[in-house]
Amino acid sequence: MLVQLILKSKANASVFTVSPDATVSQAAEILAKYRIGTVIVSSTGDTAEGILSERDIVRELAVSGAGCLSEPVREYMTQKLVTCSPQDNAEDVLRKMTEGRFRHMPVVVDGKLKGIVTLGDVVKAQLSELEMEKDALEGMIRGM
Repeated sequence: MLVQLILKSKANASVFTVSPDATVSQAAEILAKYRIGTVIVSSTGDTAEGILSERDIVRELAVSGAGCLSEPVREYMTQKLVTCSPQDNAEDVLRKMTEGRFRHMPVVVDGKLKGIVTLGDVVKAQLSELEMEKDALEGMIRGM
């Protein structure tokens, strides 16, 4: 299954962004308000300069304490992004996520942010594809 089909099937295709100058506390408020695990860091709202996850915040809280909440997101975001395109295969995306040990991947076309896929989105798509294949095989067996 292609990433573009995964994006189309998502109930909520919104991508939440924060400025690199936003505080970690402001980013955490967005994560909590929308019950999401990550925000894309973007100066323009349509590019991906970095990513900040709940895990990034918790790790820094453990190291630095609550003082990190008033620091800018740029200090703690992951800058080296692994992205995909709408034409990428879900299997390849799943492999990259597993190898990189991350759960969110921005979808980018010509430098512009088009969406985000999560590990859960990709697994759901893979399970759906397996179910369709199973149904097709069962139909073929019954038809014999």
